[in-house]
Amino acid sequence: MSVLLADDHRLLLEGLSNLLEAHNIQVAGLANDGLEAIKLARSLHPDVILMDIRMPRCDGLRATRVIKAEMPEIKIVILTTSTEDQDLFEAVKSGACGYLLKSMDAEELVEALDQVQQGIPPFSPGLAARLLSEFARLAPLPSAAPPVTRAPAGPPGGLTARQKEVLALVAEGLSYKEVGARLGLAPRTIKYHMSEIMAALHLEHRAQVLAYAGQIGLGGTADES
Repeated sequence: MSVLLADDHRLLLEGLSNLLEAHNIQVAGLANDGLEAIKLARSLHPDVILMDIRMPRCDGLRATRVIKAEMPEIKIVILTTSTEDQDLFEAVKSGACGYLLKSMDAEELVEALDQVQQGIPPFSPGLAARLLSEFARLAPLPSAAPPVTRAPAGPPGGLTARQKEVLALVAEGLSYKEVGARLGLAPRTIKYHMSEIMAALHLEHRAQVLAYAGQIGLGGTADES
């Protein structure tokens, strides 16, 4: 997997680059703003872009829209300090497949990139629940989270008891690591359960799982504690 890093803080870029390379993740290039990110995406064609939001000349959300319009196969994950709902919702609508906060630790970032490689959109804890609430409010759903059209409308009767537990906790906005801690399971086991849940419900993305969970009354409680 090759990753392009886009951030206007050079020290952070170099630190991220060293971190990823230490975990055998190829760093395709470093961009200091959105315009450089667009230019390097066109020339380097990375698998993933870690994109900051607040950058000079061209911000990360605008760059995300341009890149996804031209190269939809490139996966873009926002990495930012912003916890504002407007930035979160706009990032997903712009085509970002994940939204991470810079307050996360190194292990969590590497795990998030592993999720991206598996086709599982990563979100920092608590943010998934906000998306769930927004998806339930909007009609139709944002294009980055296609409407759930093939999933059953009633309770997830086709799921095992364990899968229902995992679905409920993920819908609350917990990370796989946190869900695993709650259930006494390894994070990789939680990932396996999530892949089985998506297969059973004929869903393709975690955002669709969140939307489905909202339809059956799960989630949306993570920010109340």
